Amino acid sequence: MTDIIQSPRHGCALGGQQTVVAIERAIPILHAGPGCGAKLHRGLALAGGYQGAGYAGADAMPCTNMIEKDVVFGGTDKLRAVIEGTLKIMDGDFFVVLTGCTADIIGDDVGSVVGEFQEQGIPIVYAETGGFKGDGYKGHELVLQAIITQYLKPAAQKEKGLVNVFASVPRHDPFWEGDLQELRELLSGIGLKTNILFGFNSGGIQALNAIPAAEFNLVVSPYIGLKTAELLLEKFETPYLHIPVLPVGGRETSKFLRIVAEFAGTASRQNEAFIARKEAEFYHYIVRAADVLTEYRLNQPKRFYNINDAAHALAFSKFLVNELGYFPIHQFITEDVPEEYQEAIAGYFQELAPGIASGVTFTQDGGEIFEEIAASKPLTTPLLLASSWEVDIAKAINGLHVSAALPIIDRLILKRTYIGYTGGLNLVEDIYSRLLEKHRA
Repeated sequence: MTDIIQSPRHGCALGGQQTVVAIERAIPILHAGPGCGAKLHRGLALAGGYQGAGYAGADAMPCTNMIEKDVVFGGTDKLRAVIEGTLKIMDGDFFVVLTGCTADIIGDDVGSVVGEFQEQGIPIVYAETGGFKGDGYKGHELVLQAIITQYLKPAAQKEKGLVNVFASVPRHDPFWEGDLQELRELLSGIGLKTNILFGFNSGGIQALNAIPAAEFNLVVSPYIGLKTAELLLEKFETPYLHIPVLPVGGRETSKFLRIVAEFAGTASRQNEAFIARKEAEFYHYIVRAADVLTEYRLNQPKRFYNINDAAHALAFSKFLVNELGYFPIHQFITEDVPEEYQEAIAGYFQELAPGIASGVTFTQDGGEIFEEIAASKPLTTPLLLASSWEVDIAKAINGLHVSAALPIIDRLILKRTYIGYTGGLNLVEDIYSRLLEKHRA
């Protein structure tokens, strides 16, 4: 990309450092210029609902801090020294070397340096994540590909009922930890053992080691995770199920669970009882909120924008249309979606509900988003599920704004989720709490 971007969101491929930090007791080692890692931490973690540093993130990340001398003479010796120092000083189970723009441009042979340590049996891999290769989502996939190709070994046998889950991008999606925990609980309810690689009590290196033993891989996203699943199919012959819609609310979550159970061969009366119980609980609370959901004096939002990554824009659109009866205005996909996936993603938005579709714009430029929304002049109060960048445009069109996309600087997010039955209720709470707040003001 050669254009100037207003209101940047998703960082660069070196943002894959956040994926490493999300693996328990894993340590990223940066072969990059000074400040790159710290700035990405601030942009992707602090500005993602004030996430902390994790076990070895933020200023704890070892870095070669490449300077002009390294550009001229190469930085491989410095990298070797930093890796050696890290192994002596830092208590980690797994290590990932990540390159920045400088190292990739001058062509440092990082693979050979890391290979020296791999030959010693040290659990270490490298990923070439120069910023020009893409955004943080690209970096996430590059890290996973490095782990698969450089570290994993075939399992002695597949474990019945074990499934690797590739869904919310850790520490890049502000709600990642709550989302992944919710998916774990939902899948457990239909008899599956989930291998979720990231977050609290996920298993760290043991979870990585278990990847080849999974019975199948589950990709819950319009496209993120597909290349990873295809690589695992090629290397370990592990089949995968792709569900493009993150499930939010009663309808999509029940549909999601039935599709997964059918694929896994665990469909049963017990599963149906679990789904029916969770669905009944969800609609109990929706009915309880009916007075607020239908109160005309609150100037209810009837139409909506999503300004988010593809996964959440699609998930929220499905929920708003089918559960709350909203109508889409337009959706803005803000990450750097590869062209090969854009047509399919746009197609998903043509199938929100029978006769209801939405236009989609793929753009990383907040200025373009601002101008297009400002020109639309909606007749009723619109809902904007967006980032903190969109607060001003929401005020300009008298819209209702909920921070639900990176960057988020007006909320502290710990274990909040918008996934599943619980997540659907959380989203309703957050939308209508903002509506009541605006009405009282």
